[in-house]
Amino acid sequence: MSNKVLIIIGDASETLDTLYPYYRLQEGGYQPVVAAPEQRLYQMVMHEVKPGWTITKEWEGYSLKAEIAFADIVPQDYAGIMLSGGRAPEYIRYDEHLVNATRYFVESGKPVASVCHGVEILAYADCVRGRRMATVPKCKFDLEVRGGVFVDEPCVVDGNIVSGRTFHDNGRYFGAFMKQLDEARDARRNGKSTDASGAARLTTNGVHS
Repeated sequence: MSNKVLIIIGDASETLDTLYPYYRLQEGGYQPVVAAPEQRLYQMVMHEVKPGWTITKEWEGYSLKAEIAFADIVPQDYAGIMLSGGRAPEYIRYDEHLVNATRYFVESGKPVASVCHGVEILAYADCVRGRRMATVPKCKFDLEVRGGVFVDEPCVVDGNIVSGRTFHDNGRYFGAFMKQLDEARDARRNGKSTDASGAARLTTNGVHS
């Protein structure tokens, strides 16, 4: 019974998008495993739209070491996957190993979390068709051009995909992701299984429908 959860990053991953989930997973009894293009140290960034600015300002955040490379991911060994935001998804989404892993989690019904630009990975992997998702407004096009539905809310749960707009939504969307992980863990302990749709579909507030 795996308690490991992947966190997907690259250079220029957003610091709060990444570290909040990292420590919340630990708090919940899970082992976050950071994965990136290579097994090395990565430089994260901080993003914020400053007063008077119309675009995001960026400056250096903390660094974080990736424990494994995308090529070494064995998806079956993990309970779920978290796609962090920042600028990293713009280039890491083209990695075939990451694409294959992303498709595995979506299609198998295991919990998937996405925040901010993380949707770019799901969109490139063709995993958003018909899905309602939250993301930063500048990524609305990436979602919709691949058949997804943009929802401007702090937490959107559609089947096994849980999403938030930016790190400002960390306290809203990530609890719903943790709930799915917990429910899947309890089901495994009780010898039950879930279907590829992530069992019951959920509303945007994380309530069973």
